[in-house]
Amino acid sequence: MKFMLLLIVTFKIIKKKLSKLQGAMGFQTPHSSKPTKVQVAKPIPSSYDSWMARHPSGLRSFDRLMKAASGKDMVVFLDYDGTLSPIVNDPDRAFMSEEMRAAVCEVAKNFPTVIISGRSRDKVKDFVKLNNVYYAGSHGMDIMVPSVPARSSDGDHYNMALDTTKDNGVPFQPAKKFLPAIREILKLLENKIKGIQGARLEDNGFCISVHFRQVQEKDYVELEERVKSVLEKHPDFCLTEGKKVLEIRPSIEWNKGHALEYFLDTLGLSSSSNILPVYIGDDRTDEDAFKVIKKRGQGYPIVVSSIPKDTKALYSLRDPSEVLIFLSRLAKWRQPIIGSN
Repeated sequence: MKFMLLLIVTFKIIKKKLSKLQGAMGFQTPHSSKPTKVQVAKPIPSSYDSWMARHPSGLRSFDRLMKAASGKDMVVFLDYDGTLSPIVNDPDRAFMSEEMRAAVCEVAKNFPTVIISGRSRDKVKDFVKLNNVYYAGSHGMDIMVPSVPARSSDGDHYNMALDTTKDNGVPFQPAKKFLPAIREILKLLENKIKGIQGARLEDNGFCISVHFRQVQEKDYVELEERVKSVLEKHPDFCLTEGKKVLEIRPSIEWNKGHALEYFLDTLGLSSSSNILPVYIGDDRTDEDAFKVIKKRGQGYPIVVSSIPKDTKALYSLRDPSEVLIFLSRLAKWRQPIIGSN
């Protein structure tokens, strides 16, 4: 009898310890027949998700945007670096893909198409290698426009066909008087930044770019101070910063937004309520064009960014690969009615 009592007590002790061990290992004990509720944490929206809610994807919104654009005359404006081509360490190797070139070419067959870049006009044209688009270099300070805007026979659309052998138009260069000073600043900068490893100068005609993508972080402050010291003797110039680049430009009231307006006006399109400008760009300088489109109350400003950023754009694309998809879809959206023969 005593043996049986001892056996029962020992069994209860072992069962109790086993229950505690199971709990410690995460197993449920059979104390209750009620199911245990497992609390699943709700995913916290990322900052990019919340940013995307304010600047929806141009791809996901494409059908809705094109439905609203139906019956309107679209004009397409494109930045180059970071939009048509990827950002690269060597600015001289910022090549666009053949697929992107083909997409831009097809878009230009259907719609007036302008590329506005911080590069010199000749340089960006050499990168793009298309004769059916218009080019504006130096952030819009060097523009080639048609000498006379031409209406089509029905009077509703515009013949945007360009001469395939040479520039078909006249240059507009609002900062032309600053060219001698720009040449002088360029020479001074060449000597000033010579000792800073990785720093590169780029002559963009009416502005100067100081690239520091390959400059060590510890040397950046020194580089910036040297650049500013050169500009102290040239108060008519301003210094702005883009993606790993310092930009030196004449202090005139002219930017990519003004260039956009100038194109519309020169092409005889600015007064039409039926014109719908689309601008795709990734840099701070493109924000001036976004502001103009928002002020007009018609058009689609689209920023290219894979991270949240302050922008006046209404829509977004993540990177040049999404720009390619957007332009390819746009080229197929409707049959050519502008620039066709």
